[in-house]
Amino acid sequence: MQMQPVALSETAMAVCAVSIFLVPLLGGGLALVNAGFGRGRSAAHSMLSAMCVFAVAVLAYLALGFALQGVPGERGVVMTVAGHGWSMAGGGRMLMRGVGFNGSGVNGYYVGLVACLQLFSVGIAAMIPLGAGSDRWRLGASCGSAALLAGITYPIFAHWVWGGGWLAQLGAFAGCGGGALDAGGAGVVQAVGGVAALAMAWILGPRHGKYETSGMAIPGHNMAFVLFGCLLTLVGWMGLDTAGAMLFTGAGVSAIPLIAVNNVVAASAALLTALVVTGVRYTKPDASISANGFVIGLVAVSGVCPMVSPAGAAAIGLVAGLAVPFSVEWLDRLGVDDPSGTISVHGLGGIWGVIAVGIFVQGRPGQWLAQLAMASALIGFVLPVTYGLNLGLNRFYPQRISEDGERQGLDMAELGAGAYPELAQVTKDYQYR
Repeated sequence: MQMQPVALSETAMAVCAVSIFLVPLLGGGLALVNAGFGRGRSAAHSMLSAMCVFAVAVLAYLALGFALQGVPGERGVVMTVAGHGWSMAGGGRMLMRGVGFNGSGVNGYYVGLVACLQLFSVGIAAMIPLGAGSDRWRLGASCGSAALLAGITYPIFAHWVWGGGWLAQLGAFAGCGGGALDAGGAGVVQAVGGVAALAMAWILGPRHGKYETSGMAIPGHNMAFVLFGCLLTLVGWMGLDTAGAMLFTGAGVSAIPLIAVNNVVAASAALLTALVVTGVRYTKPDASISANGFVIGLVAVSGVCPMVSPAGAAAIGLVAGLAVPFSVEWLDRLGVDDPSGTISVHGLGGIWGVIAVGIFVQGRPGQWLAQLAMASALIGFVLPVTYGLNLGLNRFYPQRISEDGERQGLDMAELGAGAYPELAQVTKDYQYR
């Protein structure tokens, strides 16, 4: 059973377009979160990296990624196993040739909306690993990594789920529900970015001074950035979830209030759970982990946002908020330096969101099997491919800044100017008094 394009009314297409236009706010929020969790000496570099990575991802997806992903209904590269044809990659054309942005061609408006949403989505997915590489990832290397993710890894996995690929085709078999579902990109966008972040954290290694002595945390330089960034992501997230639900699961305009409520409810439940857990464990609530709780709630509910009740969304958020403090601490004990908690928030949260679809969706017996296959594909495909591609890139273009450059700060080492020149001058004046 091949996934087919969703029929949208003119009103639905207009609403979907407006929702897509909100998605860049999610990227802006993530950029602020990553910059705030990093050191002040690398703040400008962090924000510029977010913009450059987004731009490179968009162009790489335009050049190659969209052709590999395709749209629902395109057979593309098919592998025949046991007499059944499994679609492994899309059959689109490079540079988005043939896409009817003006509504021309079969399903023209639909394909144009899918292409537009995917340009934003792939940019978001490519920005996510920046949080795990804060304070030590060179600008050029992060752009090269983004090109690999947007041109190869992301579109292939997105095709499997959103393009009618083999994960979506699992519905043809009894006991697998209706094939893998992911309304708002919990797996396709968030978990792909989070799993890629784990690969990059391994390749880059921890920041100097993180584990050599006492192993104390290196605090983020601006929690106001982090907290405001979380609120900004909420707006963009509702746009991404709404557009994804309409384009890939057939949700109508009537589902928008439920999507919005579920986003807010899940984020709130996860935030307060993380707040209570850190308050009990550390005697006082931890602002950084609580902020991560807010975002992981949004990540986790994305996959099932139009198909679960608000009570179910609260339960999903509660589990996510309970998991994030322990995940952040566990990774730190393993020596995985992730300044923004990206691996826990987007990786673990996204995988939980994928599994939650199988638990909370009603009327599709065996859906959990398709969702388990999707979660397995995330770990079994995205992680080794991302690691291998970036390890190869690292041989030709070292991804990590030198030790001197890290101590100096990436702003000065790579950009020649800091984000806070007045603060640096005040510090210098004070030293000479």
